[in-house]
Amino acid sequence: MENEKYLKDLSEIRSMMNRSSRFISLSGLAGVFAGCYAIAGAILAKLVLAGRDSVYTQDFSARLSNGINPEIIQQLILIAVAVLLLAIGTAIFLTTRKARRNDQKIWDHTSKRLLINFFAPLVAGGIFCLVLLQYGLIGLIAPSMLIFYGLALIHGSKYTFADLKSLGYANVILGLIATQFIGFGIYFWAIGFGVFHIIYGIWMHNKYDRKTAE
Repeated sequence: MENEKYLKDLSEIRSMMNRSSRFISLSGLAGVFAGCYAIAGAILAKLVLAGRDSVYTQDFSARLSNGINPEIIQQLILIAVAVLLLAIGTAIFLTTRKARRNDQKIWDHTSKRLLINFFAPLVAGGIFCLVLLQYGLIGLIAPSMLIFYGLALIHGSKYTFADLKSLGYANVILGLIATQFIGFGIYFWAIGFGVFHIIYGIWMHNKYDRKTAE
């Protein structure tokens, strides 16, 4: 009996330490929804690019010589922003609901550190992508987004579920591979932000969310 009580106390202490140092209210379903939004966005982007003068329909070098169609760029940016807003909005809603259900704070020093460490590489990557756009290197934007997003996940995983690091490494590797297939960046983008997120979200939901609900 004493040993069981001792082990139970250790488990509770470990749980308290984990909660104080890591933000554990992230919802796995948020990843699934984000992946679905990303795939839908990739399909819309492909429809915009289909039959148009873009890097996906002709040689990349020729594309740089001809310049960028501002109308296409504007439409792609609007699609990307819409996907981002939907993903963030859904993540906030589901994560807040999970935190309230588990009687946890949604905004504390741990969540602040998570956001700072996550958005630092992400903002740097966003600025870098704008520089690529400035110089007409649009074929490298999708790979760069994957790489910097992966780095953001790896950097932020220190303050939440360690499983997030695996998703980060997967996106970094995928982004590096995508640099060698410039004309297919949109497909790599759909795999990284879409398929990987859905797989990760389902895994996290089954591993943590269901266990918490029970």
